[in-house]
Amino acid sequence: MPTYLALCRQTHLFPGARCRLQGLPDPAAFAAAPHPIDIYLRFPDGAATDAEFHTENPPGPALKVPAYTTGAGTSIDARTWTVREVTTAGDEAELTLGALAPA
Repeated sequence: MPTYLALCRQTHLFPGARCRLQGLPDPAAFAAAPHPIDIYLRFPDGAATDAEFHTENPPGPALKVPAYTTGAGTSIDARTWTVREVTTAGDEAELTLGALAPA
């Protein structure tokens, strides 16, 4: 399975954070019917980490992010975020995060 780059707008993830997926063959089709993919998250502070986009129901679309360190050196624990929305933005798909998924 290919890994797709996702550029995040902020230096960390939170409810409402958005990340744009680049390189998807058909962003509109992905937004209409999301499916599991591997993602490489890149943050504006230079931090980056692998992640997994899942679509199991329940709980529905989610982004599983392993522990990583921000560009400022802050350690972030592994977390799974619900994905509130998948939309298109030009030739990219955009993920909007919801709440932390239950453990």
